[in-house]
Amino acid sequence: MPGPDIAAQLDAAERLCTKNGTQLTTLRRVVLDLVLRSTAPLTAYQLLDQLKSTRKSAVPPTIYRALDFLIENHLVHRIERLNAFIPCDADHEHADAQFLICHQCGTVTELEDHGVSDALAAAAAARGFTPSRAMVELDGLCATCAPPDTAPPPAHR
Repeated sequence: MPGPDIAAQLDAAERLCTKNGTQLTTLRRVVLDLVLRSTAPLTAYQLLDQLKSTRKSAVPPTIYRALDFLIENHLVHRIERLNAFIPCDADHEHADAQFLICHQCGTVTELEDHGVSDALAAAAAARGFTPSRAMVELDGLCATCAPPDTAPPPAHR
């Protein structure tokens, strides 16, 4: 769902880029604006189609370069399962996140649960593995789509 004040979100992204020594160019800002305004995850080609309404000469590398920058600066996330992009809902300082993907309505909700991240890191370390990032995607039904009498399953221990 788009944020209440997209202009403020774009300004915050600009400040974050400046702080990081990067630049939110006009094109990157336009692509971020498109992602922020969307009510659903967008594929690169959906973004390209929207971008072409104002930039007729836009080609796939144009959108992919902008998306790579936005991902590197923690402004958007790529949802691997959907091969689509959503805005980052967190503080932009994290490397790990979890996503709840409703397979009925297609909504994606971002979580930033440090307990999950810590548990994954500990399990990996116990096996001598050092992760560089952990993106967890959970498929299921959101609260809106789940039948009203459905209780969540008990947690596994």
